Amino acid sequence: MDQIIQHSHLPFNMPLRKHSLVQEWRHLTFMHWEVKPDILSDIIPKGIELDLFEGKAYIGLIPFLMKDVHPRLLFPISGISNFPEFNIRTYVRVDNKPGVYFLTLDAQSYITCLYAPYAFGLPYNYSKGMIKVDKNKYFWDSKRNSKGFELSGSSTAIGRAIIPKKGSIEEFLFERYCLFSLRNNKICIGFTKHNPWSLYKAHANLKINNLTKSFQLGIEKLLEPELIHMSDGVYVNAWSLQIVKK
Repeated sequence: MDQIIQHSHLPFNMPLRKHSLVQEWRHLTFMHWEVKPDILSDIIPKGIELDLFEGKAYIGLIPFLMKDVHPRLLFPISGISNFPEFNIRTYVRVDNKPGVYFLTLDAQSYITCLYAPYAFGLPYNYSKGMIKVDKNKYFWDSKRNSKGFELSGSSTAIGRAIIPKKGSIEEFLFERYCLFSLRNNKICIGFTKHNPWSLYKAHANLKINNLTKSFQLGIEKLLEPELIHMSDGVYVNAWSLQIVKK
């Protein structure tokens, strides 16, 4: 059964048609670095505009647990609907809609890694991973066997939860309700709806991060994120893609 999701905080309307997927994003660690805009502009497809905060571009590295992923009219399936995911994203706009663009999504799900590139144009790669929770601390590990890209570390929440304030860096990074991708050489949008993020500022102990290093983004301190947040997560409705630019 769908959970209630608020509407007043959304920056634009969701599609009138029904959402196609239900999922939860749980036990998330968000690690961000500033990257020179010209480096990211060379990576994102033409027609997708890099979004900046006070003239700065960012990439985010996010280990988390995908939970109870399933089509809207069906139920979660044991052994398939839950898996760890580790993605790298940047922040973009198309037709003035703020969204995210993924450089990679590494996940321990063969089905997702086969289906999502076809259905959503998303660059999924299979990797073995782990998300472990111990009170206010998350542990995460991932290794992509095909190329040996690894991520390993932990994060610890600090203080009380916060809601992103209007105009803040947290609002810029987190309050985004769509993704953009290139599918069949067409720019597409996938809408996602969830309640506002509840976040904790955090410390991170990164031991290995050659997953981010593989993109050659010019980041000197790959084991020292500039911004770190954690969240218990959100319940999400997701829509199938629609074309925004041919």
